[in-house]
Amino acid sequence: MTATQGPSAAFGSAEVERVTRAFGQPDVHIAPDGDDGLMLPIFPGVFVRHLSFDVRNNAFTNITAVPEGGMIGRHRHRGPVDGLVLEGRWRYLEYDWVARPGSFIHESPGVIHTLVAEPGMKTYFRIQGALEFFDEADNLTLVLDVFWMINHYTSYCRDHGLKINRRLFV
Repeated sequence: MTATQGPSAAFGSAEVERVTRAFGQPDVHIAPDGDDGLMLPIFPGVFVRHLSFDVRNNAFTNITAVPEGGMIGRHRHRGPVDGLVLEGRWRYLEYDWVARPGSFIHESPGVIHTLVAEPGMKTYFRIQGALEFFDEADNLTLVLDVFWMINHYTSYCRDHGLKINRRLFV
């Protein structure tokens, strides 16, 4: 059998449709309001709107908001992070750039940095892997990953009598 004679050689539209029906996942729409638009407190003065939880890839997406401005402590990512600033401005103490609306940020794993947000900051983040938080003496104080985020969301829903949105689990 040559490469052109293998099973993928005849994988046309009908086959794609059949496999998609059998194994694909439905598209998801998360509305900007109602229960889909919940902004949950995560740290003092910092809120997240959970958008997706992907346990297979230890990844999650959210909108992080810091309405009054403030700091998200020193942390390191164990996987890549992508961000798109929606509103406001923020920076890392360790860098000389400022992220503003429309800025795209890609962070590689391994660097410790400290996010400082101006009032009104909102940023979309896709985070893969764990976030490790450190104190001033470089002691590890907190580890967040997709399972921590799922617990954060589901606990909040249970504590406030809200229905868990299963569409967030991709």
